[in-house]
Amino acid sequence: MAEPITVEDPDDPRLRDYTDLTDVELRRRREPAEGLFIAEGEKVIRRARDAGYAMRSMLLSAKWVDTMRDVIDASQVPVYVVDPRLAERVTGYHVHRGALASMQRRPLPETAELLRTARRVVVMEAVNDHTNIGAIFRSAAALGMDAVLLSPDCADPLYRRSVKVSMGAVFSVPYARLDPWPQGLETVREAGFRLLALTPDEKATALDEAAPHRMDRVALMLGAEGEGLSRRALAAADEWVRIPMSHGVDSLNVGAAAAVAFYAVATGRPGDGQPET
Repeated sequence: MAEPITVEDPDDPRLRDYTDLTDVELRRRREPAEGLFIAEGEKVIRRARDAGYAMRSMLLSAKWVDTMRDVIDASQVPVYVVDPRLAERVTGYHVHRGALASMQRRPLPETAELLRTARRVVVMEAVNDHTNIGAIFRSAAALGMDAVLLSPDCADPLYRRSVKVSMGAVFSVPYARLDPWPQGLETVREAGFRLLALTPDEKATALDEAAPHRMDRVALMLGAEGEGLSRRALAAADEWVRIPMSHGVDSLNVGAAAAVAFYAVATGRPGDGQPET
């Protein structure tokens, strides 16, 4: 049984994985370079563990030790117990959920590996808002999308905010970086996917008319909030598709649009939204 270690010094080097969590630019550089990410909250920590990510350490307030005892005993990693005020000094914010874990990243799969067995794929271009990334992954998991491909300038799905918003769904849907961009889209097409670019442009075909759920393999392309897909990405698509709008609304938030489009893509799939075998 691992014995939790009480820490009273915010500058204790053993807490380094958890320092300055609110400094987005610092953490965006540091976490991938050091091969770690932060899971926040009991459910997310458990989902990360169950998805096969190795734990480096845990940072808990005292009241969470008993709740997380089974995870502590199974992981056999250092568990640092701190006062909530000290946790705030270390992390830079009030840790409402009282439980953090530093997890070890895994190498990303190759694009070809993901495409080999997938039938419904999400392709994101320059989506750099962590909340949107998390929301899109959550919808992708819930609505039966098989994989996610990210342009090189997309935000990190394993950044703490993305993981939290997705409620751990980033661990459920495999993803890879599609590089070079947008030339890498040709790899997707060569794997048998029809590239559908989601855009509010009036020239686009309404989703229900395009009937993506009847297509054998679909790659749905999403652009960043506001700007949407770039001209190069739109030019690389096989077809433009749109969600019909009412009451003078021109478009939806990319997270909401993704959920609607994923439902349209997945409806009618064999196995109630599960990948075909």
